[in-house]
Amino acid sequence: MKQIDARKKVCPIPVVMAKEAMETEQEIQVIVDNFVAVQNIEKMARVKGYACSHAASGEDYLVTLSRNGQPDTPAAAQPAGQPVLPAECCQSAGYAVVINKEGMGQGDPVLSKKLLSAFFFALTKQDILPAVILFYNQGAYYTCQDSPLLEDLRTLEKMGVRILTCGTCLDYYGLKEKLVIGGVSNMYEIVETMAAADKVIVP
Repeated sequence: MKQIDARKKVCPIPVVMAKEAMETEQEIQVIVDNFVAVQNIEKMARVKGYACSHAASGEDYLVTLSRNGQPDTPAAAQPAGQPVLPAECCQSAGYAVVINKEGMGQGDPVLSKKLLSAFFFALTKQDILPAVILFYNQGAYYTCQDSPLLEDLRTLEKMGVRILTCGTCLDYYGLKEKLVIGGVSNMYEIVETMAAADKVIVP
């Protein structure tokens, strides 16, 4: 079994190290020092058809990956280079929306926040929905408790839109325990999602 020491490596380096090892190894053990890295590695590994498990070892985590046949998520069934679209969102054009700050555009902060709230309300009324909405940097606040966007985000999620928030950003701003909607992502997945999207909108 190949062992990889990914401690003290920032996102998405642990994911990339594990992915590179998968090109030649059937069984891999990755050592990381935070649970977000565990989640990110396991998410990526399952898509590639690996069985996953993890165990705490002092202050670190041991993530064990072993080849498990066919990938068990819809992502593997997509043609190369195509975005992963939720089944419920049949009208999606495969575009991504990116929120990376508090507010929309430049100018007065109060106005910027009002504009972003209006943007998301308008987004729920569109005939063509995004495949995914990505939140990172200060945008991470919007998927957490007390977010003014939660009602519209829940509506969009029910309509099949994927909602992903950067795990590193949640940790940095102390929001990890306050996330209330969507899933935790990593920079590798964020880049992959942007690259696969038909277009990326940054309001």
